[in-house]
Formats: sequence, C-alpha cells, structure tokens
Amino acid sequence: MIHIRRAEFSDAAQIQRVYASAGTYGGTFQLPHPSVEMWQERLRQIDPDDTMLVAVSDGAIVGNAGLKLEKKQRRSHVATLRLSVADSFAGRGVGTALLTELLNLADNWLHVLRIELTVFCDNAPAVHLYKKFGFDIEGTHRAHALRNGRFTDSYSMARLHPRQPLIPVRET
Repeated sequence: MIHIRRAEFSDAAQIQRVYASAGTYGGTFQLPHPSVEMWQERLRQIDPDDTMLVAVSDGAIVGNAGLKLEKKQRRSHVATLRLSVADSFAGRGVGTALLTELLNLADNWLHVLRIELTVFCDNAPAVHLYKKFGFDIEGTHRAHALRNGRFTDSYSMARLHPRQPLIPVRET
C-alpha cells in the first residue's frame, strides 16, 4: 500500500536515500551522493505556493514528486513537474500514485492550465508513465545533460488541463 502525503522537513534523510540510488539520480538531473543537509535546505526553501509530495510504503519514503508554479504573470498558469522513485520501487505504482495526486491538485485545486517536465529520452518507463497521463513530447533537447560521462538527449513534455476551466464572464 502506498500512501501519499505532503513532504515535511523531517523527511530530508529519507528523501536523500531515494536519490542516493544510481537509477534514481541517473534518471533525474541530480548528482550522485546527495547530502541530507542539501535536502534539508531544499525542503526549507520550498515556496508555500509550490507542492512537494512523498510516497510512503511501510513507513519509508519510496518516491517524491512536486509542482513548482511559475511566478511570472504571463506564465502563472504553468507548473513544472519533478518526480523520482527509489530503484527498489520502480514499476510498482509509486509514480502512478504520485502523478494521480499531483494532477488532481493541479486540475481541481490550483490555477494550473499547463504542466511541463523534462525527461531523458532513454527513460522509457518514465516517458510511458507521462504519456499515460496525457503528456505529449513537444521537443528534444540534444546533448541536454551530462550523465555517466556522456551527453544525453532529453524530451520536453507537457500536458494541458483536460477540462480547461472557464473564467466567469463579469456582466457590466
């Protein structure tokens, strides 16, 4: 059973352990050997308008995901998605559970029309997951990031709200 909840400052050590596994940091834009202090600082600096969730199984954090809302007025309808799952829980529904909850928040509670993300082109399970939730590949970033001694391509993917909210018309 996977339980989803908001990340707390006290989660830093468990989140650090998720990112310490080679598959997790290799599938993200993180560096190897993250420190607990780095995660404490990141958790301390989360904007109150942004969302960071954790997936918990048997009391242990096994993944996390977040939405960072754009601050610029003309892009205030946009959020950037980040997601990671511990190597030992890959393919066990953690990403699906995290995305389900984040998209529920974005679609029903936040003022988000567009969600963007970047994913390595060779991360087929992640690309499949994002497509399952309505994300489309919008472009390819060639030699986007150095990973394990090689420059690797990434996709830019995005999803528009499936039922774009109507803005009420004010009668004059």
